Amino acid sequence: MTTTKSNAMLGASGTDPIAMMRSVFAFVVVAVAFTQCVPAIAQSDVGSGKRRGVLIEFKEDINPLSGALLKRKFEAAVESDADVIILDIQSPGGFTSVTFELMDMVLEAKDVETVAYIEKDAISGAALLALSTDTILMRPDARMGDAGEIVMGEDGAFRYTPAKSRSVLAQKVRDTAEATGRPLALAEKMTDKDMVVYQATNKESGEKRYLSDKDLASREDADQWELSPPIREAGKEMFFTVNGRRGVELGMVDQTIESRDDLAKVLNLQEPIVEMERSWTDTLVFLLNSQFVTFLLLLIGLVALAIELSAPGIGIGGLTSVLCFGLFFWARFLGGTSGWLEVVLFLMGILFIAAEVFVIPGFGVAGISGLALSLGALVMASRRFALPENEIQWTSLATDMMTVMGAFLGFLVCLAVMAKYLGDIPGLSRLTLRPQVMVAADGGASATLVSGPAWQRVEVGDTGSAMSPLRPSGKVQFGDDAVDVVTEGDYIDPGTEVRVVGKQGARVTVRKV
Repeated sequence: MTTTKSNAMLGASGTDPIAMMRSVFAFVVVAVAFTQCVPAIAQSDVGSGKRRGVLIEFKEDINPLSGALLKRKFEAAVESDADVIILDIQSPGGFTSVTFELMDMVLEAKDVETVAYIEKDAISGAALLALSTDTILMRPDARMGDAGEIVMGEDGAFRYTPAKSRSVLAQKVRDTAEATGRPLALAEKMTDKDMVVYQATNKESGEKRYLSDKDLASREDADQWELSPPIREAGKEMFFTVNGRRGVELGMVDQTIESRDDLAKVLNLQEPIVEMERSWTDTLVFLLNSQFVTFLLLLIGLVALAIELSAPGIGIGGLTSVLCFGLFFWARFLGGTSGWLEVVLFLMGILFIAAEVFVIPGFGVAGISGLALSLGALVMASRRFALPENEIQWTSLATDMMTVMGAFLGFLVCLAVMAKYLGDIPGLSRLTLRPQVMVAADGGASATLVSGPAWQRVEVGDTGSAMSPLRPSGKVQFGDDAVDVVTEGDYIDPGTEVRVVGKQGARVTVRKV
């Protein structure tokens, strides 16, 4: 058995030339295939090791509108399963409340690395936004810091906010620095010009850390720390501000890079990096939220609404009004300053005004309430705060109120012009004052001034001609008097003869003859 097995092996591999050639050929083919596959496998491994990055530019001041747009882009980047989100920051800062919201947004992002890239300046709130990211990359000569909180005084000069507000800011910054692993004292120094920061060395353990005079005053082992001279950028009467090179030395910045082109290499990202540029929607939202465009939208919307109320059915006036107010609230929705409450209040105000115009003669509680609700909703739609708490918010509120009231005054001017050159506007003419009518007892000219409103001179049974569509309210001509009336619910065309069938106070009810 042993001999037979041995002979079989020799016959297959050692004595058959054709079999040997086949084996050699197979070996060569496998070797060539392997040499071709190795680079591909290596390249595949490298490619799979690259991470997917998304870059978002933020190059404006921090305000409710820019903050809302950045939130929308950041959420879209997170939902796209990006591995790295890069915030290209170049901003002078802005609203503290909005800054806090953006910091929380970045800190709470899960399963994604956040990176701040600073090419020029990230000042004030922008520096705090960068502080909340996992990694800070800066150009060597770029600057970051100076996050002191200020407010405009009554004289127009800027002053530091009260100690209560500064304390909240300082604690927020320390908590953020602790979460991202950066020196707490230097981070707090960006918001506090009075404290001084030292590099301290523990005499026993040799541990080095940055401590402020406030930190040392609160430590029981303060005598165990040996202090160096104050950090040059963190001395008295100054807010901590550093460039990229110095930031790396002090541990506030992770690395300096020369340009945006180095981001992919430093962060091990696939190229090209996906960039979320400003879309036409963002540009349109910025434009529609500007003060001048807001004024035009409100003015045109109000005038178009008045034109629609002067004619039955839905016409060009109604469509134009819906478009203007729709664009106004849409821009505020995307800008993060409006919600459904403002829309509901505005629609309720319009319904109250419509009820006053078409159902309730005169101009009373319903009309005044409708105006208050509508104008108030327009002001509220531009605000992120319920009640102003500082001078900046008071100034912002005053600006928004001036824009809304300016549009309303312009609307009244347009009404006067329309009434003069385009004739009477049914339903809305009651909003204007008219001179008292001069009549004689026989209907001719007289120098006697008839006092009292026209509805007092109308009695049940009197007949007149409809001056405007009655749907169900409108105007009827009784002799020389034009009286606001209401039908029993029927629609009556202009020129139709009607009779007074009821009178209750200023409410005059008519019926088609």
